[in-house]
Amino acid sequence: MTTATAYKGYLLDLDGTIYRGGEAIPGAAAFISYLKEQRIPYLYLTNNSSASPEHVADRLCAMGIDAKPADVYTSSMATATYLKVRASAGTKVYMIGEQGLRDQLTASGFEITEDSPAYVVVGIDREFSYEKLATAARAVRAGAVLLATNTDAALPTEIGLYPGNGSLVAAVSVAAATKPIVIGKPQSIIVNYALDILGTRAKETLIVGDNLYTDIEAGANSGLDSMLVLTGYSNREEAAVHPARPTHIAEDLTDWIKKLTL
Repeated sequence: MTTATAYKGYLLDLDGTIYRGGEAIPGAAAFISYLKEQRIPYLYLTNNSSASPEHVADRLCAMGIDAKPADVYTSSMATATYLKVRASAGTKVYMIGEQGLRDQLTASGFEITEDSPAYVVVGIDREFSYEKLATAARAVRAGAVLLATNTDAALPTEIGLYPGNGSLVAAVSVAAATKPIVIGKPQSIIVNYALDILGTRAKETLIVGDNLYTDIEAGANSGLDSMLVLTGYSNREEAAVHPARPTHIAEDLTDWIKKLTL
């Protein structure tokens, strides 16, 4: 097992790892300060397609965690990158999603339209409707490629779990009889793009998160060591039987700091 001090870069989940609801999880700010002091590069890697990097950075700063937009990489950003590699500017895209996704797609030069799109992109959309579902399904059945920013089943909120983007993707996939290409965690697409930005190799980078099904599986799918923090979705008992076992388990980021500074 790789020792705690050997990692040269970190990919960090947010909700359940760095913060919970509107508050930073104890130890998160100190952990980020440690990485800065040691000049260890890190990137916040989130499946959230609705928020812009600026919004995420502002939210972190409001919790007492110093952050810049350049520290954040979202599934919307990864989706736009995936499309830019495969399609030219001006390519038509039908989008189900919110402003964070729209901003990334338009900034990359794609035309958001219902008129004969080449791609259908599905991100979290809290104004999802039958009409949007029908439009997306028709486009995919007519030949458009179906992309999902992520397939998270549930969206954590202060009052419990709400349907996540995976619920919307499932509806479109069933209606169009087509499986999507998934960009976000646990797939390797978003992780590989993030590594390019971070500038570290997979074998020297640790992915950290609270969810076995997204963060830890993302590490397994991408050749990264992983660390499960027990401050959110998954617990130690689940980790013991999950097909993708985390390389490390920590009670929280304070626990990991202790291992880094031994």
